[in-house]
Amino acid sequence: MNMIYEVVGTKKQSFHQMLKRKEYKKEEEMQLLYLVGQVRRNHPRMSAREIYYKLQPESMGRDKFEQLCYSNGLKLVQKKNFRKTTDSTGVVRFPNLIKQIEVTGVNQVFVSDITYFEINGEFYYISLIMDLFNRELVGYSASDSLRTEHTTLPALQRLVYTRGSTNLQGAVIHSDGGGQYYCKDFLELTGKFKMLNSMTEESVFENSHAERLNGVIKNNYLYPYGPTDLKTLRKALKKAVKMYNTEKAHRALEGMTPVQYRIIYSVEKENNPASNYPFSAEMNKHYNKKDCQIWSTLFSH
Repeated sequence: MNMIYEVVGTKKQSFHQMLKRKEYKKEEEMQLLYLVGQVRRNHPRMSAREIYYKLQPESMGRDKFEQLCYSNGLKLVQKKNFRKTTDSTGVVRFPNLIKQIEVTGVNQVFVSDITYFEINGEFYYISLIMDLFNRELVGYSASDSLRTEHTTLPALQRLVYTRGSTNLQGAVIHSDGGGQYYCKDFLELTGKFKMLNSMTEESVFENSHAERLNGVIKNNYLYPYGPTDLKTLRKALKKAVKMYNTEKAHRALEGMTPVQYRIIYSVEKENNPASNYPFSAEMNKHYNKKDCQIWSTLFSH
C-alpha cells in the first residue's frame, strides 16, 4: 500500500482522511434525505425547492439540494417511492424480520423511528424506541442534529440501560432505512448486545407502530406542553414518556398502561413459566379495571 500512496502522490494519513470526509458526506446526505422524506409524508405535494427553504440546510446549497432530491426519486412529477429509490444508493439494508413474527413477550421486538419537531421555525429531532409487546417507550432522545450520535445512538443506549444489557440477545430492533440505523456506531452497539437489525423493505407502513407513536407523542403531549427550545423540549419529552408509559391506557393492552401490562406479564410468567401467551384465564379472572385505576395512581407519583 505504501507504494500505491507514493504513485498517487499522497500520504497514508491524507488518504484515510479523504475517505473519512467522503464517508461523513455520504452519511450527511442520507440523513438529510431521511428528513426530506419526513417532510414529504406530511406535505405530499411540497416541491424540493420549498422543502429546501423550509429546512435551510447549512451544509448544502439550493441547487445541490434539489439535485440530491431529484436523483433519489423525490421530484414531484416522478412520484417514486422514497424508500425504494434510496435502496439503490449502496446503503446497508437489513431484511424485515417482523413480517411474520408473533410477539409473545418483552424484549423480543423493538420498533424505532426519528421524527422532526418544529419550534418557532427551528427543527429538532426526536428518536423513539418502543417495545412492541407492551407498547412501552424504552428509548428516546431529542436533539438539534441528525447525527447518529445525537439521535438513534443515545436512544439505543437508554434502551440498554432501561431493559438491561443481558436481556437483549436475539432481540429485533426494527426501523425504516434511515442512515442513523445502519451507521457504524449504531451497528457496533446492536452487535455488542447481539441484537438483530431489521428494516422496512417496501414502504413506511412496515413500521406503522413507530409512525403512530410519533404522532401520539408529538400531538398529544409535546405540542400541548409547548416547549420553546431544546432544553425545554428534552424536559417535555421526558415527561411525555413517563405519562405515556404509566398513565395512558391501551385497548390493545386490555385497558392497561404499558408499565401495568409488563408487570402483570412478569407475574404471569413467574406463576406459569410454560405459558406462551401473556395472560392465563386464571390471571385474567383476577384482573379488573379497578386494579388499573390503583396502579395509575401509584405510577403517577
